[in-house]
Amino acid sequence: MISVTLLSIKDDIEKIKELDNQNVDYLHIDVMDGKFVNNKVDLLSLPPLKNKVEVHLMVNNVKEYVDMYKKYQPEWITFHIEATDDVIGNINYTKEQNMKVGLAISPDTPIQKLLPYLDKVDVVLVMSVVPGKGGQAFIETSPNKIQELVRLREEYGYNYLIEVDGGINDKTKDKCVGADILAVGSYVTLSDNYAETIGKILG
Repeated sequence: MISVTLLSIKDDIEKIKELDNQNVDYLHIDVMDGKFVNNKVDLLSLPPLKNKVEVHLMVNNVKEYVDMYKKYQPEWITFHIEATDDVIGNINYTKEQNMKVGLAISPDTPIQKLLPYLDKVDVVLVMSVVPGKGGQAFIETSPNKIQELVRLREEYGYNYLIEVDGGINDKTKDKCVGADILAVGSYVTLSDNYAETIGKILG
């Protein structure tokens, strides 16, 4: 599956509408609070979207932002395990809002930190760049985390999807064997032909 992030075109309504007309599985809404990461990104004024939506929170106050972004009726909202001391509370709160929940892990965080929560989440998002800004290069150790998550899912019968986010293009996608969802950003949104570029990811 492919989920295209809006970060690089967040201020261009026409390009967002054009992207919304493409053959993608999800539109990926990145949210940053300027605290968990240095950048601040607010996408609360998007036009109505036809595609399914997922929200990726790079924020400290997870519940506050869940309340703000549930208006888009996302299939799931993902937050970072590094952002909170109350992972279970935030998982439960998101589910109480009738949404699925994802847990994101930054490049420097070991998979072991996820172990207590893998039976409770619907999505695990592997950051293949440092969270906080677009256009970074794919971190080459990311496939190790993907493979470990595949192994754990098979060994324990977990049901989470594995999503990879950061530096995805027509070359790096082939390094993400085992991932269910590729979150693709500037490779698509800064291209001249959305349909053609998306086709290169799907092909």
